[in-house]
Amino acid sequence: MEQAEILDNVINSKNTHFTVKGYGARGASAEEKILREMDIERPNPKDDEVLIKVLYCGVCHSDIHQVNDDWNNTRYPSVPGHEIIGKIAAVGSSVSKFESGQLVGVGCMIDSCQSCNPCENGDEQFCAGEHGPTMTYNGYFRDPESDYNTYGGFSSHIVSNEAFVLTIPKELDIASAAPILCAGVTTYAPMKHWGIKEGDAVAVVGIGGLGHMAVQIAKAMGASVTAISTHKSKKEDAKALGADEVLISTDEDAMAEKALSFDYILVTIPTAFDVNPYVNLLTYRGSLITVGLLGEYKKPTNNMNVAMFNRTLGGSVIGSVAETQEVLDFCAKHQIAPEVEMISLDRVNEAFERIQNEDVRFRYVIDMNK
Repeated sequence: MEQAEILDNVINSKNTHFTVKGYGARGASAEEKILREMDIERPNPKDDEVLIKVLYCGVCHSDIHQVNDDWNNTRYPSVPGHEIIGKIAAVGSSVSKFESGQLVGVGCMIDSCQSCNPCENGDEQFCAGEHGPTMTYNGYFRDPESDYNTYGGFSSHIVSNEAFVLTIPKELDIASAAPILCAGVTTYAPMKHWGIKEGDAVAVVGIGGLGHMAVQIAKAMGASVTAISTHKSKKEDAKALGADEVLISTDEDAMAEKALSFDYILVTIPTAFDVNPYVNLLTYRGSLITVGLLGEYKKPTNNMNVAMFNRTLGGSVIGSVAETQEVLDFCAKHQIAPEVEMISLDRVNEAFERIQNEDVRFRYVIDMNK
């Protein structure tokens, strides 16, 4: 369906939903997990919602986890994508912040109950409503009579509450900025919360899609930044991103030399991992925060090593709408940009495979115009 037909369908039809093209997984079997083109239904925008034509969408490791049902919560069919930059195609009657034709972004959420304590405190990602925040995909709408599955940015159009739509600073290149909406805020929010400041010694573990953003953001905050990776091949890349030092985590002697060195460690590893070697790198009263996959690892945390130096272990998930806007503005101010490889939508299965094989430099972005 062409753009004009979609708009006519949405504005003039008496139907409650309209159909657009998406790219997703149909089910849980190996064959059904292969992403293919499909028709998906979108709800007509409510008075406080906007319809967005998707221009670019980042590919996140969590898209792969969700399609594979690694978190045991996937609702098929699953159309991934939560790093979205697009152009507003239509606005609801009460929308005041945005207008048709405006370039905007949508991150990991498109709505929430907006009335619980976390939401009223500006922490929509922790929404305590019945189903939590309405995620951009694999989520529930807040309509209590609907069990409708949300679909993400691997599609021609998406609908979002205006309160969850972001303004894209003119200084950012829209073709590469999409990963800021997830990878950017996921690393920015915990560093802001734990108060990273000029002169702090910060380590970033894992120099991939999340980690390469974290290095740049921490450096712009004034920290001394050490990149920690299992791959020696990442050394030059990490230095180019601004890392002051690079530590190879498989080098036991080098890790031992860095004991009690870091005020703050951000772990971006997307799979279950042994946290103990990284705990030992923290200085007294240092903090380690994990933002990757919070999966179970068979080896327990050595609580003695945590308690002996009054260390803190914590976790963080994405960030609020306000923090997402903050990181967009922060990246624009400090000329921070994700390192991306542009692909067409029909290459997304190849991208998934390469990400899982760690055969990608930093981040894929889908050019929906291709």
